[in-house]
Amino acid sequence: MSNKIFIIALVVALAATFINTYLKNKGEMRYVFHTEWYDPVSATVKKFLLSFFPKDKSVEMLKITDYADATTREQISSKRQRTFAMVKPDAVHRLGEVIDLIQSQNFEISQMKMVHLLRSQAEAFYREHEDRPFFEPLLDYITSGPVVALELITADAVKRWRKTLGPTDSNIARLDAPETLRAKFGKDKQSNAAHGSDSEISATREIEFFFPSSKMNDVLVPQTTARLANNTCCIIKPHAVAAGKMGSILKAIKDEGYDISALQMFRMDKVQAEEFLEVYKGVVSEYPGMVQQLLSGPAVALEITSIHGTETPLKFREFVGPADPAVARELRPHSLRAWFGEDKVKNAVHCSDLPDDGPLEVEYFFKILQ
Repeated sequence: MSNKIFIIALVVALAATFINTYLKNKGEMRYVFHTEWYDPVSATVKKFLLSFFPKDKSVEMLKITDYADATTREQISSKRQRTFAMVKPDAVHRLGEVIDLIQSQNFEISQMKMVHLLRSQAEAFYREHEDRPFFEPLLDYITSGPVVALELITADAVKRWRKTLGPTDSNIARLDAPETLRAKFGKDKQSNAAHGSDSEISATREIEFFFPSSKMNDVLVPQTTARLANNTCCIIKPHAVAAGKMGSILKAIKDEGYDISALQMFRMDKVQAEEFLEVYKGVVSEYPGMVQQLLSGPAVALEITSIHGTETPLKFREFVGPADPAVARELRPHSLRAWFGEDKVKNAVHCSDLPDDGPLEVEYFFKILQ
């Protein structure tokens, strides 16, 4: 059989399989097929899995797992360098504005979480400074409140992030580099808003410290700041993260008087998304789209607390607004969904509907998924 005939036969077989699968599973959002391709160079048949997404008629066939040669690695990795960033205790209350500045510089935020460092963890993180006179004051400062750790990706990320930060002393930054992060949000040489890795080697170590790639001693890994009580849950959806709206949403929440007591970026799989949204299955027609939205990219989970105490879930639910942003713009024009939502699926944020749901949903992200 010639390659051309083989390809035609494969397409026909795929189409027939898809039609049969669609008729049996109408309403599913993804269909998976076994596929084969004959490689004439090696005279072998390659087997693949192909996923078809009927909603937008897109396909996904291959997953890149590594670079195949040194040249490819060098050319591409230089354009996709990682660095580590940390928003320090004095600037966490302005996190939304910091995130806006980061995204305005075209950094991709690939990992993020809020933690409160123990002194032993801070000592380990800053161990290269242990003989310096400022070491003890630095430990006092960095453990004085929560910090937000981030992994940033872009071309030449280490150098670009250091330039975005500006001079170490915030007072000098305001004179010499007024557009930098430390000039805008820092106070002085120690309380200077944010940290940045000074080299690729440091970036790798610091990212691994906060976002370990393998199981570590729990004492060494900075833990979530979630209080797991008197709270409600908010999730900034993937479309809003991708559109650069995360910073503005965080700022709006803080400006409304709510405390973001825990925060972490998650990439959910289908099982997790369906489990989390199970209460909506068979209840709202948008359920399949809601699941697919959570699968489409990184989402940011927040634990929300406030002076409202046990009424926090209901009060925050009012601030989020109706599920349909069009309705929200009519009835609650100052709500999050009115400001940032697009439609009933891409409505910017999820929030707990009932008071009893809030703690359970927070626990799902900040305890179960940990």
